[in-house]
Amino acid sequence: MNDVVKTLLIGLAAAGSMTLATLAVAQDQQGAQPVTPPAAAPNSGAPMRGLPDPYVGKKKLLVVADVQTGFHHNSINHAMATIERMGRESGFYVSFLRTDSQLITRQPIIGSGARYAGRSINARNLNDFDAIFFLGSGEGTLTDAQKADLLAFVHEGKGFIGGHAATVAFYNWPEYGEMIGGFMDGEFPVQPTGLIVEDRAFPGAANFPTQFTDQFPYLKAPYDRGDVHTIVRLDPSRLTPEQLARRPDGDFPVVWAKTYGAGRVYVSSLGHLDEPWDDPVVQEMYLGGIKWALGLADSPIPLDARP
Repeated sequence: MNDVVKTLLIGLAAAGSMTLATLAVAQDQQGAQPVTPPAAAPNSGAPMRGLPDPYVGKKKLLVVADVQTGFHHNSINHAMATIERMGRESGFYVSFLRTDSQLITRQPIIGSGARYAGRSINARNLNDFDAIFFLGSGEGTLTDAQKADLLAFVHEGKGFIGGHAATVAFYNWPEYGEMIGGFMDGEFPVQPTGLIVEDRAFPGAANFPTQFTDQFPYLKAPYDRGDVHTIVRLDPSRLTPEQLARRPDGDFPVVWAKTYGAGRVYVSSLGHLDEPWDDPVVQEMYLGGIKWALGLADSPIPLDARP
């Protein structure tokens, strides 16, 4: 191959018009020895590292609203936007919003398709986050490995915040119910409802009212009042006999916190509709819970020492 043709072919390859493999064939056809394309750099399988962190000093909150298999609450979009805004305005954390569960893993995230097959892509995994805010519902899309990674993530000391539908997720995953404190057995319709704020000292709870309009659930096993720290509950003295019959013990938690190993779990049923997310007292409540789960606020309850 003469130098002019060789230079032209190399230029085309560099410009993307020819691949190195095509260049090798062209050279061979000219009677020269083929040029072997350079071997791809070995892929360690680790997430892309070495990039500067644009959020240095801020806690990272993974917000997941995977509802592919469950009820699609209309408020989820507004909830995600509100959670993200509160983090930026307060400066306490930065949110990463996802409507899938891909990042709930400790495994490397590898791309697919013509461009990214076999390559680490610029995607984070659980090792990059300090807490998860879960807005999903239904049985979800997590693999068994992802479920194990999620439980370990919290148990080893990270945070988990469950939004309105957290208690209607993963009914077939008992360990999840144990982590968050229980599953929903049913719910009362949206209406003004009397509340008891049991712990106004808990971050975010100081100004919450004793009546609020929203949809409130009642819980079933594995819920046990002794396993959670109740922050807000329904006032049984203001419920109808039919409502009280759902739980004769009169125990209807609305917002609670608990520990899971060394991790912090905060669950709130507030936010069935858009309107509560615009209410300053609800935003204050959720922000306080997020800060507590992230370890940015004092814990009023002892961390669980159980294995």
